[in-house]
Amino acid sequence: MTRLEIPATTAVRFLTAHGIPFEPHFYNYEEHGGTNHASTEMQVPEHSVIKTLVFETDARKPLLVLMHGDCEVSTKQLARIIGVKHVAPCDPATARRHTGYTVGGISPFGTRSPLPVYIESTILSLPVIYINGGKRGFLVAISPEAVQQHLGGTPVDVAIPEI
Repeated sequence: MTRLEIPATTAVRFLTAHGIPFEPHFYNYEEHGGTNHASTEMQVPEHSVIKTLVFETDARKPLLVLMHGDCEVSTKQLARIIGVKHVAPCDPATARRHTGYTVGGISPFGTRSPLPVYIESTILSLPVIYINGGKRGFLVAISPEAVQQHLGGTPVDVAIPEI
């Protein structure tokens, strides 16, 4: 794949500007297919496909949580860790307003304004992760250390297995 085929998303521009090495991966996006569909299409473990989830605190402060594709976020545990009463996922319009990205294409890189990032701690032990590159059907393979280093992600233990 040539450099010209990589979409010029805000996330790709962020990665390039910061000299962060990544490998582009495309798959056929499917509405409501989620990380299971992406991992099947790309033939990678769903545990390595990382969701970028947008939450708000009870004070309406936005934050991002990076979570394994085959896990959910314990909002009670997350609220305890960050010292707020309540956190809840944002609706698609609010998520877009905070990040500049459409749901299904939300990347933690190049958000509209810098947001606090919380990264599930077990993600950091993976050799490579696949995370959204700012467009539906487009993931980038990247080292988890690069994500934490360039986004200032705070490791947390808030994963619960999907049922």
